[in-house]
Amino acid sequence: MNNKEKFIRYEKLLKEWSTKMNLVAPSTLLNIQERHIQDSAQLADFIPKNVKIIDLGSGAGFPGVVLAIMGWNVTCIESITKKTNFLSVLKTELDLPNLTVVNDRIEKFLSKTPVNAGDFVFTARAFAPLIKILDYTVKTKCRLFLLKGREIETEIITAKTKYKFDYALYPSKTGDGKILYIKSIK
Repeated sequence: MNNKEKFIRYEKLLKEWSTKMNLVAPSTLLNIQERHIQDSAQLADFIPKNVKIIDLGSGAGFPGVVLAIMGWNVTCIESITKKTNFLSVLKTELDLPNLTVVNDRIEKFLSKTPVNAGDFVFTARAFAPLIKILDYTVKTKCRLFLLKGREIETEIITAKTKYKFDYALYPSKTGDGKILYIKSIK
């Protein structure tokens, strides 16, 4: 199965599973390709190929599964078992040996898993406010590539009250959100 076929299959599975549980907003099921897949895929322009990705709060697999289809080694962390079951089905159905699915809370996973800043980066989409993401990841010293919404400037101001970090904001190619790149977190 080539990548195009994998994305078509992913879309079909997402629609099927969404009839049983809330994976994405129902209104976005009419435009999965642009709203979810292309939105996630735009991170490929920023993330080096030689790193492993830890996707926080993976939910329906955005952006983690999309990046795994595109060739990265990705670990999807999801605490909700039914969503982890969906991610495991994607791993099998899309034949993604480079995808690891972990059913755990992020703080527990990071407390027992060594994460080297040079080898790993974090991604997240529609997961948590920036300050909460930094609470989880600050000790790892890893870079972050986050798909954030319109309120990101406010989230940055709030996070800067607790943390120092270098960042860059890039406009989304698929909507009014932003891509937030963070490094040097203290």
